[in-house]
Amino acid sequence: MKKTLAVLLAASAVLAGCVVAPYDRPAPRPGYGHGYGDRDRDGVPNRYDRDRDGDGVPNRYDRSPNNPYR
Repeated sequence: MKKTLAVLLAASAVLAGCVVAPYDRPAPRPGYGHGYGDRDRDGVPNRYDRDRDGDGVPNRYDRSPNNPYR
């Protein structure tokens, strides 16, 4: 009886570290909500990017600052 109990306790201790939580997704970074996207993928959030669409024309002079094809 004691050997069986010892084996069960040892097995449960070994298997306890193998449990995977279903919520193992990385948490969203704080401060990245609306307006913080990065359309041109240059590493600068759109809110602070002077050329949001990456077409080479600064936003203040661009007629369509979100369209890289205009």
